[in-house]
Amino acid sequence: MMQSSFLEREQLERMGFAALGEDVKISSYARFYGTERIRIGSHVRIDDFCILSAGAGGIVIGDYVHLSPYSFLVGQAAIELHDFTALSWQAGVFSSSDDFSGRWLTNPTVPEIYRRPYHAPVRLERHALVGAGSLILPGVTLGEGVAIGAQSLVTKDCAPFKIYVGMPARPIKARRQDLLELERRLRDAQKGEG
Repeated sequence: MMQSSFLEREQLERMGFAALGEDVKISSYARFYGTERIRIGSHVRIDDFCILSAGAGGIVIGDYVHLSPYSFLVGQAAIELHDFTALSWQAGVFSSSDDFSGRWLTNPTVPEIYRRPYHAPVRLERHALVGAGSLILPGVTLGEGVAIGAQSLVTKDCAPFKIYVGMPARPIKARRQDLLELERRLRDAQKGEG
């Protein structure tokens, strides 16, 4: 019989998260730094080899969020993933970045006096999806219902219910909003269960 790699509830509670909802599945192979600054909602799944490193701004994960294998959330500024968001395989969110202009040294092994890192909050609004291998840079907000295509680099805010692709990511078409009705039905069904 194959054993689950997901941690038991007691193990999750011992990790010291700032908040931990119900029905949370976290792989024993995922890594967390700054758990006291990480808030996790309900119905969340974090798969193998994900990395969440919360700086001073913390990380907030809403309800019904999925982080696929090898995805990551890293940085000093706040990172927010609202309800029904998802990161596909190897997708990443940075709320910090070094200055790569050549005017400063880079990487965390160099004393900060010789570096000029940039920190800015990142927000993924409800129903935002990030495709495999895509990167979201500091200061970006993905509006409600945004879908980012695989292997895209997002450097600027994205308007609600649009599909973006490319390097840098650009809008290519509108995204349907049928999912809002499905969310309403799901929430109504949950109320009926309670």
